[in-house]
Amino acid sequence: MEYIRLGQSGLKVSRLCLGTMNMGTPQWKPWIFDEARSEPIVRHALEAGVNFIDLADFYSTGVGEEVVGRILKRLARREEIVVTTKVGYDMGTYQNAGGHSRKHIMDGIDGSLARLGMDYVDIYMLHFFDVNTPVEETMGALNDIVRAGKARYIGVSTMYTWQFAKIMQVCERNGWHKPINMQLQLNLAYREEEREMIPYCKDQGVGVSVFSPLARGLLTSDANSTRNQTDFFTAQMYGDDVSRQIAASVARVAARRGVSAAQIAQAWVLRHEGVASMLVGADTPAQFDSAIAALGTALSDEEVFELERNYTPCDLINDYTAGKRIAREPRLAQDAFAEKLEKAA
Repeated sequence: MEYIRLGQSGLKVSRLCLGTMNMGTPQWKPWIFDEARSEPIVRHALEAGVNFIDLADFYSTGVGEEVVGRILKRLARREEIVVTTKVGYDMGTYQNAGGHSRKHIMDGIDGSLARLGMDYVDIYMLHFFDVNTPVEETMGALNDIVRAGKARYIGVSTMYTWQFAKIMQVCERNGWHKPINMQLQLNLAYREEEREMIPYCKDQGVGVSVFSPLARGLLTSDANSTRNQTDFFTAQMYGDDVSRQIAASVARVAARRGVSAAQIAQAWVLRHEGVASMLVGADTPAQFDSAIAALGTALSDEEVFELERNYTPCDLINDYTAGKRIAREPRLAQDAFAEKLEKAA
C-alpha cells in the first residue's frame, strides 16, 4: 500500500480509501450489503494496508455507520485508522433533519459518533454545499466541533469551485479550521473537476479524494450488475453514447493487457497528478484487488489516448444539475486501436 499526506495537513492516508456506501441494510437500496457480507470486504481492505475509511450518516439512513462501526471495532485499533463521515442529507422527515445549519451539524456529529461507537471522527465532511444556510454559520459550527475534539479535521464534498472558495475565505477571515479534504467525482467518463476544482485544491493545499472511479459501475463492462439495474442515478449521469464509448475504450485497453476493465479505469484515476486517494466500493474482496493492482499499473501514452479520446465537456454532476447532459461526440481512434476497430467492422 502507498500512503500520502492529505493536502498540507500532517494526516497520512492510504492511496486507496474504503468506500462504504454499499454497507448497511438492503432495506435502503437493493444493492446494499448487510453486516455479515460487509465484514470480509472491510477485513480484506485493512489487511491490504488501507487505513482510510469513508462513511456518511445518510448511507442506509444511519445503519451504515452502525454496521461499519461495529466491524471496525472488531478488526482495527482506533488510532491506526482514519475515519471520515459526512453530514447534510435528510435523516428523517422532520424540520431540520438535513442541511448544514448549526443545529443539524451539532445533532449530526453526536448522532454519527453514537452510531459509530467512537469518541471522534478524523474528518467530518459537508456532503454538499447548502445554499440555504450562511457559510459563516456552517463553518463556525464545524470549527467548534474540531475544538471540542469530536473531529480532528474537516472536509467538504461535491460543490462548485466558487462555493468552495467562499468556504475557504470565511475560514481564513475568522481564523477557523480549514477543510483539508475535497471529495469529488472523477473518472474517465466525468472529468469536469479537472478544469477548476482540482487546480484550486492544489493551489490551496487541500487533498483530493475521488469517489466513483468506475462511473458507478459503467466502466467495469458489467451492465447487468444489481447496481446498474437498480440505481437510476447511473443512467442519469452516464446514460449518453459518449459514456458508453468511453467504457468500450476501457474494455479494449483492458483486453489488450489481459486485465479487468476496472483495473484500467482505476489506474487512470490513480495516475492523476491531483488525486491523493481513491475511494473503492467493492462488492467482494476480489473486486478490491483490482484497485490494489491498479496502484502498480502504468499506462502507456497510446493507452491513455485511447482511454481519453472520447471525452468532451458535459454538465457538472452535482445536486443542482441532475439530469442535464450536453450532447458529446468522440474523437476517432488512432494507431493500433484504429486498426482493430477497422478489422472488427
